[in-house]
Amino acid sequence: MSLLFGTAGTPLSSKGTDSISGIRRVHELGLGCMELEFVRGVKMGEKTARAVHEVAKKLDIRLSVHAPYYINLNAEGETLEASKERIMNSARIGAICGANSVVIHAGFIQKFPRDVVYERIKKAIVDILDKLKSEGVGITLRIETMGRGSQFGSLEEALAITEVDGVLPCIDFSHLHAVSGKNNSREEFASILSRVEEKLGRQGLDNMHIHVSGIEYSDKGEKKHLVFAESDFKYKELAQAFSDFDIKGLVICESPNLEEDAKVLKREYDGSVGH
Repeated sequence: MSLLFGTAGTPLSSKGTDSISGIRRVHELGLGCMELEFVRGVKMGEKTARAVHEVAKKLDIRLSVHAPYYINLNAEGETLEASKERIMNSARIGAICGANSVVIHAGFIQKFPRDVVYERIKKAIVDILDKLKSEGVGITLRIETMGRGSQFGSLEEALAITEVDGVLPCIDFSHLHAVSGKNNSREEFASILSRVEEKLGRQGLDNMHIHVSGIEYSDKGEKKHLVFAESDFKYKELAQAFSDFDIKGLVICESPNLEEDAKVLKREYDGSVGH
């Protein structure tokens, strides 16, 4: 495994908008991975998922899945059950596609203390993983670091919840920058990667899942994704930190120009290796 760069969904320059066209285009662009975006719901069937797996395997493109946005594991009753079901459906179809990870926005803090929210979300995740295991679905759940304090997913929370077997973090560097306006230098990026290594060991750095884009933010946190060139995000220093720590895994670009910034970051990283 090396460090692979790719797009959040089908590249914009792809001939078709479907996932298979997207995988083919990612391959043509010389990128190595793609995230299947189930963010508006899991609309892919098993037959398509099998075809996706076949093409991705043939072209050696690594896949991950992003579960629907409408998830809140710090909820009750029907809302909680529906959230669990969306994650499980993402995992079931993702596994057939050959994806190794499902990225999740875990929930909202609402009126609870953060430690209470942590326990509630942890319990829901254990339930989900038990159910998936009983069905023979083996896939990692990745809790994403979020771009607002009102959401579950600080760096501390995303790392702590890896105490549940089958859970790893999705480190969104742009979100971590948007929350505070900090986390935007080689030293700060290094500090984040050091925290991952402290918690998960070298193994954690060898199996990273990363989201990145340019980002617009306010004192409340993330507003929207931007292309690198229109943002203050120091992607060149991030590429350098990737190289410093010799990390491996997937880097998914979520900039509005998808493959363009993915290629920019890959070029930057390729140029920094060994320097």
